Parts: sequence; structure tokens; C-alpha cells
Amino acid sequence: MADKESPKKPIVNNSNNSKKKKKKKRGGAKRKMTLEQTVAYKSVREWVFLDRSNDNSNNSTSLFDSVLDDFGVQWYQPKEKLVFEFHCHTTCSDGFLSPSKLVERAHQNGVKVLALTDHDTMSGIPEALEAARRFGIKIIPGVEISTMFSTRGESGPKEPVHILAYYSSCGPKKSEAFEKFLGDIRDGRFIRAKNMISKLNKLKLPLKWENVIKIAGKGVAPGRLHLARAMLEAGHVENLKQAFTQYLYDGGPAYSMGSEPVSEEAVELIRETGGIAVLAHPWALKNPATIIRRLKEAGLHGLEAYRSDGKLEVYSDFADAQNLLKLGGSDYHGRSGQHESEVGSVSLPVMMVHEFLKVARPIWCNAIKEILETYVKDPSDSNLQLITRFGQTKVSRGISPFTCVSEFIKQCLSTWLSKEERECAEFEAIKLELSRISVSLRGSCS
Repeated sequence: MADKESPKKPIVNNSNNSKKKKKKKRGGAKRKMTLEQTVAYKSVREWVFLDRSNDNSNNSTSLFDSVLDDFGVQWYQPKEKLVFEFHCHTTCSDGFLSPSKLVERAHQNGVKVLALTDHDTMSGIPEALEAARRFGIKIIPGVEISTMFSTRGESGPKEPVHILAYYSSCGPKKSEAFEKFLGDIRDGRFIRAKNMISKLNKLKLPLKWENVIKIAGKGVAPGRLHLARAMLEAGHVENLKQAFTQYLYDGGPAYSMGSEPVSEEAVELIRETGGIAVLAHPWALKNPATIIRRLKEAGLHGLEAYRSDGKLEVYSDFADAQNLLKLGGSDYHGRSGQHESEVGSVSLPVMMVHEFLKVARPIWCNAIKEILETYVKDPSDSNLQLITRFGQTKVSRGISPFTCVSEFIKQCLSTWLSKEERECAEFEAIKLELSRISVSLRGSCS
């Protein structure tokens, strides 16, 4: 009896183990989502693909695979991964790739939405938008603003702080004031670079201004990375990292400050111009708790808490304590080095993107409305440029004035605002006013 039963036990056990292994393997392969996450994913996806008006895949049954766990609870797995990139740079500041090449690389990495955040400039966005049309990527116009924070007012020690700003398809309202603000920072970068070259020369590490400007590119305000590249070319350092760790770091022997504005001032201006203000790489700060608290008082919306190596709990806790949004991006520059995170490499939870859009979309909607109202009051080419300067709208020649207006509104709003947002009473009134100034609009269409 014992002899007959003994071989049966291992057979049963092996079978159970096999099933367990299969279940474990299947569970590991599928990414389960709660109902709350499913709703968030659907909402985010609908915004990402607003321009796909005839896309039938927006219904909930085709977006997810249904999964039953061991307890019979239904979970969901998205059929399509949404990759967001909220922090990256191009040759318009200190990146190595042009805006179009960056977009192409992002597409290769599966990025669906890309926020271009060059240092103190938005000049690369038109080119990025043109490339994004070819690859089906949505561009969030952005910028990373260089600021200076003082713990005890103007007389206290200063610390560099970078603030990310995210805007709607029409960019900042009050754009002239905002561009002057950025222009002043860029002007200060030229002075700063010359001062740093002077310090390097005194350290017996001579650099030529012409070489630094050539590396930066025509019209680009030089930054520390451009100086580091010049040092590498001159043979003063073995790699870019050495240039920073020995000479160019904050407070280093060759470091110099520019004409950066006060951090709180930048946050306030971002809010005034219809943007979302997010603190960049808080882990690089000496006094993150104080800075986060003070910037929250000034109107900060969020901070970076996610990197390519995952969520940083301490900064996630900071965000929770101050009721701030939690974002993250690769801070990709295109150096192609082993120490740089790849574009699109940050796994940002869909819930974080959902919370971001819940805050951002009403602000962007109001900004677009104000920009359109400005044009209604004064339908000049300069005001039309405020709407079209990022290349979001293109109207063909030879069409009737009324068609021009309709196409103008459709292209301006359809990729950014939902049907419900576009058909609200305020936007309907704006459309009506625009239809009455078709002659001026015809002159501006191209």
C-alpha cells in the first residue's frame, strides 16, 4: 500500500508546483491595474490622442486585457503603454541632439508625449513640433528656468535652483514679458561664461571664447556643459564629468553666477503666464526642505520625484507633505555616456500623469481662452503669431474666409482640448467673434 501511494505524492506535488510556477510567470508578465488606475489610464490616453477623432479604440473594452487573480478579483492590463518624457534638452541649449533628432529618438523609445525643456529658451519647440507630426508624438511646450534661491533673503547664501514650466499648445500668455524674462537670463549666461573662462585661464587652463561659442552654436547662450566640452577638446580634462567635479561644480574654482532671477519670482511668473511650475532634480539641492516649502508658498505645482532608477521616497514624501504633484523625467542631453539616463526611461505611474493633467488642463484651457480673446480684441498679425508661433496651426491658401476661421479654431484647439472643453459657452462665443473678423484672418492665413 505504501509502495503504491509513495510515487503518487511527488506527481501531485510536481503538478502543483508547475501550476504555481505558471501562475507566477503569468502574473509577472502581466501588469495589473486597479479600477482607479484603469480610469486614470483611459483619461490620460484620451487626452494624448485627442486628435484621433475617428479612433474607435478609445472604448474601454479594447484598451485593456481583463485579468482574474487567484481570488477571482478582476484587474486590468493596458494593451498600449503610454510613455511620457517630461524633461529633456536639445542643441537649443546644452543638448547634443537637434529638436527633430530628439523627437526621432524619443519615438524609437516609444515616447508618446514629450515635454521639451531646454534651458531658458523655447526656441526649439517649432522644430520639435514639425518632427512630432511625422512620428505621432504630442509635444508639451516647456522650458527649464535657471534661478537663484536664498535661504535668508537677498543677503543670505545663494543656491542655484531650476524650475520646469509646462504650457499649452499656444504657449505662455503674456508672452512678451515671459520672453524678456528668459532673454535676460540668457544674456546673463554670456557674461557668466566669460567670467568662468577668465577663472579657468587663471588656473592655467586656457580656453578661447570663440571655441566655446562655436560649441554652443549660433545664438545659443553658453552653459557649463559647453565649457566642459571646450575643456575636453583642449585636453584639460579626460571627460566631461571631470570638468564638473573638479572645476565647474556649484561653488567650484571656475564657477560663476549669472543674472538668474529669484526662484519665487520665476514660479509666480509661470503661474501668471498659464504654466505649470515644477521643481527640477530636488535631490541636487543642499536645502531641499526649505526650498520646497518656500516655493510652495510662491505657487509651485509639483516636483520631480521619479528618475530612471525609480521613485525617490524622500522627495515623494516631501511632495505629499506639501500637497504637490509628483513628476519625473530623464533630463536627457544626448551625451551617449553610460552615466546618462535615456530619453523616455522614467517609468512614471499613470496615476501621477493623471493628477498632473487634472491640475494642468484647466490652467491651459484658461490660458488658451485668454490668448484667443486677445486676438479677438485686436486681430493683428502679431497677436495671431501668439497662437501660431509654435506651429500648431497651418491653414491652406485659397480657402474661403469662413472655412479659414473654422479650420483655424479646429486645428488650434482639437489637439489640446476635449470636445466638451471646446464646446463650452466661452469658446463658442470666441468662435462667433472670430467668424466676424474673417477678413483680417484671411490676410494672416498662409
